Amino acid sequence: MSNGIDFSELAKMVNCNSHSKNKTGIDENAEIFKAWMQPLGFSCQTFAREHIGNHLLFSSPKRLGKKILLLGHLDTVFPQGTFCHFSEDAQWVYGPGVCDMKGGNFVALNALRKVKTLLGDIINIDMLLVSDEETGSDDSKQLSSKLAKNYDYCFVFEAAGKNHEIVTARKGVATFTIDITGKAAHAGNHYQAGINANLAAAKMLIELTELTDLSQNTTVNVGKMSGGIGANTISPSAQLIVEARFTCAYEKLRLLESIAHLVDNPLIEGIEVAISGGVQRDVMAPTKGQTELVTLIGDIIGYPFQTEARGGVSDANTMAAAGLVTLDGFGPYGDGDHTINERAEKASFARRIHEMSQILLHFCPVTRPHSQTLLGSEANIA
Repeated sequence: MSNGIDFSELAKMVNCNSHSKNKTGIDENAEIFKAWMQPLGFSCQTFAREHIGNHLLFSSPKRLGKKILLLGHLDTVFPQGTFCHFSEDAQWVYGPGVCDMKGGNFVALNALRKVKTLLGDIINIDMLLVSDEETGSDDSKQLSSKLAKNYDYCFVFEAAGKNHEIVTARKGVATFTIDITGKAAHAGNHYQAGINANLAAAKMLIELTELTDLSQNTTVNVGKMSGGIGANTISPSAQLIVEARFTCAYEKLRLLESIAHLVDNPLIEGIEVAISGGVQRDVMAPTKGQTELVTLIGDIIGYPFQTEARGGVSDANTMAAAGLVTLDGFGPYGDGDHTINERAEKASFARRIHEMSQILLHFCPVTRPHSQTLLGSEANIA
């Protein structure tokens, strides 16, 4: 127990492995969360998937007013038997997902509980939990984009910044696999008869890397390359796995066109090149509506939110690209995510739950005379 928060429910989520490829574990976590949401008055729609975890949409009754979507993900990056247990000390909680993002889901849950306690009913607030965010949301981003049109604002529960910044911008990302085919030959007897796929890959790696423009915060990284058979054989094949990140539509277009040109024009004669992949998540760019929302929620809680841009991507990219006014970073502050040192700060949970409950109370069109008094008594949490 810390700041009045019992972390045993978070521990239950964390101790149930939900690696992106562990459908059974993800679906178990979904059932755990469903059992907590239904007493709050939410109905649940399950989007069943055969090979990945199911996606869940929790819906509340609707009335006139702004419609709010809370967004989280159920999956983590840790396979079974690796980093798999919850622990805590006086300041921190530790375990897979305490920061990214079972901890964020826990914040949303407890903020909703406060709304339920203070108002009796939750109205106009839904929550979407997807199962494949850590692997690129290849399945769920279509669902998310479709649902986006039903809402006015989206709050995403990835981790907060070090100073509890919320996220107003994220880079877009495109990933590609480039397969290069040459011609094998004996490196001693028939050197000139070969067409060296490794050499073509090396030249292409340099060309791809030179598309980076740090003045525009644009990066291109060949994260993995492979090819060849052995030292005595001219390489007949090679492969590059490439990631490009960008902050605006112009840079995205430049990269896509430039990469296509490089693939179509290899520097080694006789080489054949095939490419697969494309834009995984589009840019999350600041908008006027977003700026207005940041100002509004600052007025609601009584102090301004600090904001930041991040190079990493999340499902906030998908919602923003669909035209929904989106803010990210409403989970707790933590660090070490995607490593065995993942942790989240206990005090940060109290702060974020208090902030988010006030924000949701503002948008929920149900009032009770004593709600403002109860809110005022909680002000020391922040």
